[in-house]
Amino acid sequence: PEGAMDFRGLNAEVTFFKQMLDKLEIEPQIIRGSNNKFKSAVEPFIMDEMSQASRLQTETWLNSMWGSILTEMEESMEIPDDTLDQLAENFTLRYAEDAVDAGFANGEKYEDEVFEILKEKVGMEDDEKLNFVTLPKYFKAPASTKDNDGEFTFSYKKDKIAVVYASGAIGLGEGQDDAIGSDTYVKAIKSAREDSTVKAIVLRVNSPGGVALAGDMIWREVDLASEAKPVVVSMGDVAASAGYYISAPADKIFASPNTITGSIGVFGIVPNMKGFFNDKIGMTFDNVETNDFADFGGVTRPLTDGEMRILQKSVDRTYADFLGKVSAGRDLSVELVDSIGQGRVWTGTDALEIGLVDELGGLQDAIEEAARLAEIEDYTLRNLPKREDPFEKLLKDLNMAMVRNAIGFNAEDAELIKQYKKIQEIKGLQGIQARLPYEFTVE
Repeated sequence: PEGAMDFRGLNAEVTFFKQMLDKLEIEPQIIRGSNNKFKSAVEPFIMDEMSQASRLQTETWLNSMWGSILTEMEESMEIPDDTLDQLAENFTLRYAEDAVDAGFANGEKYEDEVFEILKEKVGMEDDEKLNFVTLPKYFKAPASTKDNDGEFTFSYKKDKIAVVYASGAIGLGEGQDDAIGSDTYVKAIKSAREDSTVKAIVLRVNSPGGVALAGDMIWREVDLASEAKPVVVSMGDVAASAGYYISAPADKIFASPNTITGSIGVFGIVPNMKGFFNDKIGMTFDNVETNDFADFGGVTRPLTDGEMRILQKSVDRTYADFLGKVSAGRDLSVELVDSIGQGRVWTGTDALEIGLVDELGGLQDAIEEAARLAEIEDYTLRNLPKREDPFEKLLKDLNMAMVRNAIGFNAEDAELIKQYKKIQEIKGLQGIQARLPYEFTVE
């Protein structure tokens, strides 16, 4: 009853660092695809506000996302979308009673009152205890059938559909639970491809992109898999840039209406920190080299014109390769892919209209489509890549908990840990990048 209601539209905010970098005398040297005007990942380092192209694409995907939300709410709640939009415009809904009055909620209840309603619905007495089951455990329950006597029997099927969960930024190496390592995912997809009991593969992608080379390595294995058996992609909240790159070879791509996808483009950033080192902290550098490009890529001096040309050529080459692989995977002309590429971000709804995805739907829709393409009805799911043994992970977590207690770690430090992981991720970036300009948190 005392809960708050928050329904006031969507906002997208980008942080710009140019003035800070100017004060530190750090010059970001930007290289992006020659026509990648929508690849706005570099803008926070060189501008104080969004470019016209960035603002256009942000307005487009943000309004598309808001429109999808209003449409789904109208269908499920039977409230006209213009009424919903007006409620948000005026910030009318702020308290629990506002939600009830507007038809957003059925009533104001405390948790114990909701449990009483559940007991009533399932015919339980007041003194009986409700039994709950977690969603992961529910999903793991084997298939059941009812025999002639009305008894349920459970059986495990031989045929499998492999579901490969690719979540996080894409990088080289093994990766972590919250990051996509090229070595780990190449191995996982190859395992599913070579397993004769796996009849189809579903690749669940939830990634803003990352290192272009790592994405290409995973793309190769997805492409090989699609030649051997049906491969269906299910896009989560974000499947953009290199996240789209690895999706392109699939036989079919599903996205949610509000999935952020596209961002077909590449960039590279080499900071020139000479001013910072020389003027701010009093450090200078000198070197001896055997050849002109021996110290290419260093951050203690500005790039030469020749080095800039080399980097620009490399970025343009990577972008051309990106276009070609999307063109082949989606059966679209390179010219068309370029026209909807250039780093531009799209929602799932818009991506469907321009041919970047095939259908709107969730993971279960993708699994059912994979089964249809593989012509199987009875199957079990095989989740990949294999994760650390839960018991071993528990022991590690307990050990880490002891360490945290010893050093006075508390819940407020969790955000610091999160930021630390991001810094470690940035430190691990290598080569040309194909990734979104920002992190998405869809709530």
